[in-house]
Amino acid sequence: MTAVDQRATYREVFAEPRFRVLFLARSAAITAESLRIFALSVFVFDRTGSALLSALAFAAGFLPQLVGGLLLGALTDRIRPRPLIVGGYLAGGGAALLIALVELPVAAQLTIIATVACGTPIFMGAAGRLVAEVLTGDAYVLGRSALNAASSGAQLLGLAVGGVAVGALGARQALLIAALGHALAALIVRLGLPDLDGVPGEPGSAVRASLNGVGALLGDPVIRRLLLLQWLPSACIAGAEALLVAYGDNRGFPSGAAGALMAALPLGMLLGDLIVGRCVRPATRERLVRPLMLLAGGALALLLTGLPMSGTLAILVISGSGYAYQLGLQRPLLDATPEARRGQMFALLSTGLMTLQGLSPVAVGALAQLTTPATAIAAAGAATMLCTLLGTRRKPARADNER
Repeated sequence: MTAVDQRATYREVFAEPRFRVLFLARSAAITAESLRIFALSVFVFDRTGSALLSALAFAAGFLPQLVGGLLLGALTDRIRPRPLIVGGYLAGGGAALLIALVELPVAAQLTIIATVACGTPIFMGAAGRLVAEVLTGDAYVLGRSALNAASSGAQLLGLAVGGVAVGALGARQALLIAALGHALAALIVRLGLPDLDGVPGEPGSAVRASLNGVGALLGDPVIRRLLLLQWLPSACIAGAEALLVAYGDNRGFPSGAAGALMAALPLGMLLGDLIVGRCVRPATRERLVRPLMLLAGGALALLLTGLPMSGTLAILVISGSGYAYQLGLQRPLLDATPEARRGQMFALLSTGLMTLQGLSPVAVGALAQLTTPATAIAAAGAATMLCTLLGTRRKPARADNER
């Protein structure tokens, strides 16, 4: 077995104390963010009775990330990671606290969320760069797997807590709980993470440096291809996920089925990350990128056949498990990225994911309006399978003295 194909274990990954800190903080923050999104959507709908404004409250934390990721991404490598990550979590908590305690117009509330979202790719990029620094080889890929699994689990927990908290306490009190969750994430990082240095970047304006960095990253055909392979299938799956409630209603499933349908994809993602991350060798993961992508999309396309409720849930879990294809892209993408731009690459990766996942439900939803939810979901699955045409060619890793 070569060193490149040496498989790491989750025990090795969690033996790294800095990773444990980032893992715990991310889990707390995503749980709080899912709760905040749910509570704010309910809060806005209760105040206005507008489904459109409620949907905007849901999307306000996603689309503005495009601005921050493109114009400020260079800060990810310039600023020390601990204050950057702490500041990002505190900003999220402060936004939830302000909305909960101060009577503001809905437009002002959405503006606050959108402003905070602009900074999300920056501190997420700093955390991604730090993971790449503290974990090497296959341990890095397993670390990303553990973070993905934590994200899926935390989203499920946040939605569950959100439903209970909003029902029992009200949306305003649920926002206060979300603020506490963000504060907890910030405290974990502040107390547990060493104050490491940033990476010297190009001098001058951060905006100019950010745009130059984006141009350099997207101008590299290997990096561009690897980013698109993570962005586009994720967007297709998110668009299909947004239609599951309408799909269940259209199929005549029981009224309580919506929650199970929404939970099935994240559950599959959680299982896929854990199984592929732990049981499959590094080189095999990279060879499985296309088959797993085909599995994710092909399973969604099967929903057009009108399976019963149990079959639909099974298909959604299978589709979610195919999302583990991303594990085979982690190492090639890191190897292809210059060390001085790694933080900005992670910021750009987060920006593309969040932006396209914010736009795709609109596009897939529009198709559902013209056809049916089942047809639109199947089309999203077919589009996922077409993404395999992008290929997965890998740039040779740079030697350390070339970085």
